[in-house]
Order: sequence, then structure tokens, then C-alpha cells
Amino acid sequence: MSCGGRSSSSAHGTLTAQSDLEKEKNLGGTSTSLSHLEGPIGPPDGGRDAWMTVAGTWMIQFCTYGYSSAFGVYQDFYTRDYLKNQTPSDISWIGSFQLFMMYAPGILVGNLFDRGYFHHMVAVGSILQVFSMFMLSLTQRGQYYQIFLAQAVGMGLGQSLLFLPSVSIIGQHFKNRRALATGIAVSGASVGGIIWPIMLNKLGQRAVFANGIRATASMTAALLLIANLMVKTRPFVRPQGSQPHRPDFKSIVSDTAYTVSVASAFCISLGLFFPFFYLQLYAVDKGISKELAFYAVAILNSGSVMGRLLPNFFADKFGPYNMIIPCLAISSILAFSMFGIGDFPGVTVFGILYGFWSGSYVSLIPSLLAQLTTNMAEIGTRMGIAFSIAGVSLLIGTPIEGALLHAHDGSYAWYRSIILCGVMTMCGAVGMVISRFLFVRRGGGGERGQRV
Repeated sequence: MSCGGRSSSSAHGTLTAQSDLEKEKNLGGTSTSLSHLEGPIGPPDGGRDAWMTVAGTWMIQFCTYGYSSAFGVYQDFYTRDYLKNQTPSDISWIGSFQLFMMYAPGILVGNLFDRGYFHHMVAVGSILQVFSMFMLSLTQRGQYYQIFLAQAVGMGLGQSLLFLPSVSIIGQHFKNRRALATGIAVSGASVGGIIWPIMLNKLGQRAVFANGIRATASMTAALLLIANLMVKTRPFVRPQGSQPHRPDFKSIVSDTAYTVSVASAFCISLGLFFPFFYLQLYAVDKGISKELAFYAVAILNSGSVMGRLLPNFFADKFGPYNMIIPCLAISSILAFSMFGIGDFPGVTVFGILYGFWSGSYVSLIPSLLAQLTTNMAEIGTRMGIAFSIAGVSLLIGTPIEGALLHAHDGSYAWYRSIILCGVMTMCGAVGMVISRFLFVRRGGGGERGQRV
């Protein structure tokens, strides 16, 4: 990933100054290695700054995607109490629009990242998210528009300035171990998906739910402050008189392997996140006690902790495609297994397994997009385009599933939403198989010594 800038070629020049050479050596590179690179100095695959950035990104993921993963608690609370005058589909629009806002500005955010505004975005995003969380705690019962503005719009926009930049920055520090480093970083989202639901449920039981939101907002503020101090960008070496790289949008759009993978991600986002929104409500509807059902979302996210680590470790050895395709296929099969859930042990087993395999996809997709990027100076833009398109399906996916839940007799028709979840995820798996074929055919992987 790059904020712009290119290395000098052996035929046309030298580095601008001796100080740039010294920077490169300090980062673990050599001057001879720069002659064939385009973009930033080669990633050092380790070092203090690299692992501090991973730790800082972990905290950002914990506070952004991790908090969004706890929306199942809000879905259940709003449906049964705070917004009981609204349908489940209406309420799910809050969570889906929050995810949409987190992903949709990706093109703009990615371009700003490539231009070097990483720290600016992370700082502004931190302030906006914390402010919106406190505003959410001040909303009034039954006032849908207040909750929508604070949670869907405010928090979603703040998270958009945090989520994509924090994922993209890993590529500046890692190459050969990029998938593993990304997996470690995004595992913060899974841990957040465990901690936040338990905190919200427990605090909501012992006190006013608004106080639980304020407690989580205070914790978020502290973690994001630390994260802002920990994440690091890396300096770039560029030939004298060279201009910052401008993304070639025509080349990006004409990259068929990339466009097919983005289309696949669109299908996947339509269905994959259904359990994260509705599993707690599903458990309550099946007669499981509320005290146990409250742990459904936390169990789901606990499974994704290892799901975001183990497959990423093997992805560095066998390639992201070879890991992401079976993960999606298994997630699809597990989605249909929801038909057999009737008690809390069933919820537990499903949650752990589905969390593991679906979490693998979420952590592997950034590494896959990075591998598809031919010029690392465009990594932010490419991820931004992909995330923006996926954001549209995240916006409409769970509300569609919520609308499908309604039966004529007033009960929940779960089978329709479950089928949509499984089918869309499988369509995404098939699309990734096609994308892999196109990537290999154009010479990807073998040409650059990479596994696919």
C-alpha cells in the first residue's frame, strides 16, 4: 500500500538523498532491492513499528467492526422493548445502514489513504464514533429517527474513517506474512463481538440500557486514543522530481479477476451476516431462556476469533483463494444447519462453527484484494471500491431477511431468511472459484512467486 511515490529504476536515476537510503536500511531493506519495486519501500515483515501497528489496528477493529457485530443485542432489545412499535425489518435497517456507512465511503476513504491522510482519518473517525455513541445513549424510547441518526449514520460514518484505513495499513508493514498479520489485527473484531454483547446485556439487566451504552462509549474512547498513538505509517522513497501515483481506474475496472471477486463479495454480504443480526432473536423465538439467549451473539463471535487466525496463517502458505473458497462453502452448509437448532447446545455448536468459518472470510478478503493489486500504490483505492460495493449489499441484505421473516399468522418464517443466507453465500463461493481461475490464467501467483 502506498501514499504515492515510486522507486527509481536502475536506468533512470538514483534516490533523492542519502537520508532516504538510511531510512530504507532502518526499515530492513537494501538499496538494490528498490530497483524493481513500484510504490513504498518493501515491507519489513516485522519490527517494533509493524507489530505496534498490528496492536493498534486490533484495538480499532475491536471498537468498530467488533461493536457492529454486537448489533444482535440491539436488534433483540429494540424489537422487544425500546422500538417495539417497529418491525424487525425496520429495526434491522439501523444495523445494516451502519454497516453500509462503514463500507460505502470506501472509494473516498481509500483514495485519501493512498494520498497519505491515514492519521487524519483515524483521528476524526475516533472522535465521531465516540460522540455518536454518547448521543445514542441520550435518545428517547420509541424515537426511531433519533436512534437511526446516532447509530446508523453517526457511528457508521465514524467507523468508515477507522475500519478501511486500519485494514489497509497492514500492507505497508507486511508482505510474506501479510495474511497472518491481517488475521491477528482483525481478530480484534471477533473479541469485540464477544465482549460488547456481554457488557451490553449485563449492564442492561442491572441498570438502564443507556448507561450500558455510555460505559461502552467510555471504553471505546480510551482504546481509540491508545490506538491513535500506536499505529504507524511508513516513509516512502521516490525519485527526484517524480509525481505521486494516480490510480488507474480503467485498469482496475478491466481487471476481470478483481471485478469478479468484488461481485462475489456483493453476493456474500447479502447473506453471510444474517446470524450476526438475528441469532439472539432466533434463540428467544425457539423458546430458549433469555438469560442463555443473551450469549448467542457472543458465542458466534467467539468462534470467529480462531477463524480469523488459523486460516490466515495457512493462507500465507497455500494462498488466500485456496483458503477463502472452502471457508465460504462450509459457511453456506452451516447456514442451512440452522433448521436443526432447537435448544441452547444447538445454538452453541452452530455459533462456534459458523463464527469460525464466516470469520475466516472476513479476515481473508483484505489479503485477497491485496494479492489482486498489481500496483501497491493503488491498494487503498482497490479496497475502497470493493468495500463500497459490498456496502450496498450490507445495506439491503439484513432488511430483506427481516422482511422475509414475516408470516401471515404473525409468527416468524425463519426458513425463508435461512435459505437466502445459504444460497447467497454459496453463490459467492462459486464466484471466488471463477475469480481464482481468471487470476491464474493472467499469470497471477506463479508469475510473482505467490500462492493463490
